[in-house]
Amino acid sequence: MRYQVLATDYDGTLAKDGSVDDQTIAALKRFLATGRRLLMITGRELPELLEVFPHPELFEWIVAENGGLLYRPSTKETKRLAEAPSEKFVQSLRDHEVSPLSVGEVIVATFEPHEKTVLEVIRDLGLELQVIFNKGSVMVLPPGVNKASGLEAALREMGASPHNTVGVGDAENDHAFLRLCEVSVAVSNALPAVKDTADFVTGADRGAGVVQLIDRIIDDDLDGLNQNLKRHFLALGKQGDEEIGISPYGRSVLICGPSASGKSTVASRLIESFQEHNYQFCLIDPEGDYQNLEGAVVFGGPQSPPAVDEVLRLLEDPQANAVVGMSGMQISDRPALFLDLLSQLLQMRSRTGRPHWIVLDEAHHLMPAEWRPADGTLPGELHNFLLITVHPELLAPTLLSRLNTVMILGMTAQETLEAYSKAVEQEVPDYDHQELKQGELLMWRRGTGEPPTVVQVHPCQMERQRHSRKYAAGELPPDRSFYFRGPDGKMNLRAQNLMLFLQLADGVDDETWDFHLKGGDYSRWFQDCIKDDNLAAVAKRIEGLEATPQESRSLIRAAVEQDYTLPASPMPVAGAS
Repeated sequence: MRYQVLATDYDGTLAKDGSVDDQTIAALKRFLATGRRLLMITGRELPELLEVFPHPELFEWIVAENGGLLYRPSTKETKRLAEAPSEKFVQSLRDHEVSPLSVGEVIVATFEPHEKTVLEVIRDLGLELQVIFNKGSVMVLPPGVNKASGLEAALREMGASPHNTVGVGDAENDHAFLRLCEVSVAVSNALPAVKDTADFVTGADRGAGVVQLIDRIIDDDLDGLNQNLKRHFLALGKQGDEEIGISPYGRSVLICGPSASGKSTVASRLIESFQEHNYQFCLIDPEGDYQNLEGAVVFGGPQSPPAVDEVLRLLEDPQANAVVGMSGMQISDRPALFLDLLSQLLQMRSRTGRPHWIVLDEAHHLMPAEWRPADGTLPGELHNFLLITVHPELLAPTLLSRLNTVMILGMTAQETLEAYSKAVEQEVPDYDHQELKQGELLMWRRGTGEPPTVVQVHPCQMERQRHSRKYAAGELPPDRSFYFRGPDGKMNLRAQNLMLFLQLADGVDDETWDFHLKGGDYSRWFQDCIKDDNLAAVAKRIEGLEATPQESRSLIRAAVEQDYTLPASPMPVAGAS
């Protein structure tokens, strides 16, 4: 269920002439019966609203005074969201015979044509206040206070996200909160400017329009509106001059290809898009590749397993993202912990719609081909999963059959596509076969009838920063570290990152250095463990040169330092034994 919350204006939207009819009340109750939640956002002062609306208990929170006040009907508690108006300001308006004049907890309101007097008083007193207009009403509030700020405050109280919220309104002061919602809806009687910017306009006015909207949400979760919401699509790349994006809901994406083919770059491009749009994600990281990911809290690592309950507590905050590191666990123990976490993440999703994306790096460690899940372990349809693996046939067939978007990288894209098609027992699709270039992928949207297409992926800032930190000075696991052992295996000097590699390279004797150089060990490590095919290619050329040990050391160092930013201060050499 994508849309969990309906945020609605009152006057002109729910209500006609201040009252809400029985059909609209019945629709609100049907909406609540699906497990969804209701918010009201109104410019009215609270006592006035409660006097004209006898069913406030239908709403989990009411945002009153155009964003200035929160009210929780179940407990009757109120929360002021800004400072109260100054007595000097109110008295000055009265002295200027501004009437009618109402004063709330935060708001001061009157009607046109008193706006000129209001602005003059604000200027003369040197106050920092804003004036908001709404169908002849003149509302004065502290700066930054509006229906959007009120909606944000209410959603925080609910632990809900704007991405799971539908907003409906009719007037000028509704623009702000409608823009914040994933879907903005205007009732048919709305002002033209509101209808022009809405994602959807109802066929009926006021409460009858809200009834139409509610019935549509209950019927198909607004699935038919997805193409109207391309502003939310996750930027991926280009096909010619056309921008290619991924829908933020309904897609289940598999990224596959051989080592060093660019899988992590594509995954990082999508994760950057999650962060750009504030979609919450939980990333399962079996090998410690995302231990330094900015914008996320990391649980677990090389020294300790993650605590599932801590991950779940963090994700209760819609603004928080989690990385679940499993590099400190035995490979055989990872699937069990993952399944425990997954079941609870899916329960959280059914309750809140979050986390919006679940990312599985090295997914074959978590759901290998031989895995046979119990009935009900996976939902019938996978929404908003992103999986990364070397070869699709390494994943459980029951999982592969639920994926609808496949992104393939590397020189063997045709073979990978054939392997995937065989695993899901589907014919290999026809397409304009061509060899993929650097930065390109082959994307197949299954079930659309469209052939696979080649996409040029947008550059990814996160991937370069991640590589620079992790590989330059991070902590690679033992099986991905470099070991200087020499021709007789008398040494065992471990370099768990590039900085230590360069330090050890300067210290080992020429015979040891040349032994690994002539054996192609440096280029092999750069490609298989550092996963940098460009650096590996440069190292391979250096390994083939007739050069002294001092010259080849300098060339290798220059190649590393060209692409990786190393810390300014030295680190102690660790891992020698």
